[in-house]
Amino acid sequence: MPNARVLSEKQAIVEALAERIKGAEAGVFVDYRGITVAQDTQLRAELRDNGVEYNVVKNTLARFAVDKVGLNGLDHVLNGTTSLATSATDPILPIRIISEYAKKFGNVFEIKAGFMDGQVLTDEQMAEIAELPSKDALYSKVLGTMLAPITSLAVCLGQILEQKGGSVEPAAEEAPAEA
Repeated sequence: MPNARVLSEKQAIVEALAERIKGAEAGVFVDYRGITVAQDTQLRAELRDNGVEYNVVKNTLARFAVDKVGLNGLDHVLNGTTSLATSATDPILPIRIISEYAKKFGNVFEIKAGFMDGQVLTDEQMAEIAELPSKDALYSKVLGTMLAPITSLAVCLGQILEQKGGSVEPAAEEAPAEA
């Protein structure tokens, strides 16, 4: 029987991990066996620069945490060497970055499973999400699409005004007449 101090420390780790998983937009469990220190350093730097939290997790503690948040479908992948990448702000980033590195590093760095919005993702869903641009890029595309008609209208109105002999340039302000 483990002593009370060790047990309470492990319970605190499970609680923190469960909160991290629950608060994450998305996450990816990875088998990192076989990557070099240089590759690991490169991966961690890119994840950190993009605001993705990444660290090695103990399988048993991770199993308790995922069961606690209702992601029981992940239990079968929690064996061997396991690390977890999560993002609380962008659901696409951890999946895209980890997928890029899985392709780059080959068989020594493999995706075990992923989750998004409280649902376990299939391999096909992970592949589709990995191809998406980042959340900010998607926002800018949507904004560009919304602004395109307004911009076109402004250009058309400007051309009509020029054809009628007007000017698109703002009129120079006249100095007020002194009395």
